[in-house]
Amino acid sequence: MGRAHYDEMQAADGEVRAHFRVLAEWLAETPADRVAEKRREADLLFHRVGITFAVYGDEAGAERLIPFDTIPRVIPSSEWEELARGLRQRVAALNRFLHDIYHEQDILKAGVIPAEQVLTNDAYQVAMLGLELTNHVYAHIAGIDLIRHDDGKYYVLEDNLRTPSGVSYMLENRRMMMRLFPELFARQSVRPVEHYSALLLETLRAVAAPQVRDPVVVVLTPGQYNSAYFEHAFLAQQMGVELVEGPDLFVKDGFVHMRTTSGPQRVDVIYRRIDDAFLDPLAFRGDSLLGVPGLLSAYRAGNIALANAVGTGVADDKSTYPYVPDMIRFYLGEEPILHNVPTWQCRRPEECRQVLDQLGELVVKEVQGSGGYGMLVGPAASRAEIDAFRERIRANPANYIAQPTMSLSTCPTFVESGVAPRHVDLRPFVLSGKEIKLVPGGLTRVALKDGSLVVNSSQGGGTKDTWVAD
Repeated sequence: MGRAHYDEMQAADGEVRAHFRVLAEWLAETPADRVAEKRREADLLFHRVGITFAVYGDEAGAERLIPFDTIPRVIPSSEWEELARGLRQRVAALNRFLHDIYHEQDILKAGVIPAEQVLTNDAYQVAMLGLELTNHVYAHIAGIDLIRHDDGKYYVLEDNLRTPSGVSYMLENRRMMMRLFPELFARQSVRPVEHYSALLLETLRAVAAPQVRDPVVVVLTPGQYNSAYFEHAFLAQQMGVELVEGPDLFVKDGFVHMRTTSGPQRVDVIYRRIDDAFLDPLAFRGDSLLGVPGLLSAYRAGNIALANAVGTGVADDKSTYPYVPDMIRFYLGEEPILHNVPTWQCRRPEECRQVLDQLGELVVKEVQGSGGYGMLVGPAASRAEIDAFRERIRANPANYIAQPTMSLSTCPTFVESGVAPRHVDLRPFVLSGKEIKLVPGGLTRVALKDGSLVVNSSQGGGTKDTWVAD
């Protein structure tokens, strides 16, 4: 593409940025073979801990190790403070929006968002209408994907509010770096992230009904064949709570109980890593073996709390995304701190025509898509791929949005040939309980192929530790 990407380590004149200097000096003085040896050690340790993820559609059904890069991404603390303000603002507005669309619907009445955009959305759950949730919080755990464009500014790429994953890698990457390179932490003050599990437990306990004194929290997983199963088990273990599957729970007299060796135990909060459709076969998909029959009625009665709430998917749908800056203005009376990427909605005929005309230059995504699947990256696609995608858009325009091809900033990364720049994004994790909290940093994902902009682990991306440095 021949564009000047924003380089996280070096300014345009080749000078190393101040917050990367300690790392640059260390890289210069550390022999390459020592680093290579440490990388092998990291791979061995990750295998031993069992940090893997399953790849759907992989022939072998193999568990794969997400490649871990040992050069951290460094963010100066002043920059992080501004990002954190923007993230808190955004998540606060999204939670206000979710409460509103299931109650007064003021934003729809005001015409800020078209009513049909929300009310006919597949993720809108009529069962949530009028339901009062503790602290009015719907998305207790949010993963907000950020990129840094050529202009040096951060842009939100998408909001993940259903069952965002990846935080276990953030925690394990830090643990790994501290074990492999303790001397680096001695040279620079890096803000900690290890307290995330404690904050998560505090957030989940705060979701319980106000009258519950000592809430029992569980993590509900679809089971070991889920791609993020390692994370479900890891977080349950870190919080000291039970990891359960659907059959481990049952509803009796309107309350949820867990089967234990010493008899049934009442459960107050479920951190669920299962999609809405599979939660309760009596209310949603009747063929679901992953959920708990009767869960929705216990939820509506206020006898069980779910994180995240049912019906949060409307707010992270890619066709809702363009309206988030308007939500911030509407609910908070503030200007958005974080930028949105300009977005065309193919359900609008005039915008769809524009998209079809410029298909070779744009990124087109399915509104409910995730994981880098079902999308077209125009500049990297062949003529045949573009033509085939054009027909898909024409057949179902409402299913697609389009955005300009945004650049991702680059960060030094160990590759076969040595240290080279590779594109990165950032997913900070935002926790909303009585207040909104986040640990400094997040999960940095890195595209390991030269020139690639696809950082998803399912598409061969890796991860690195993210340092917020004073």
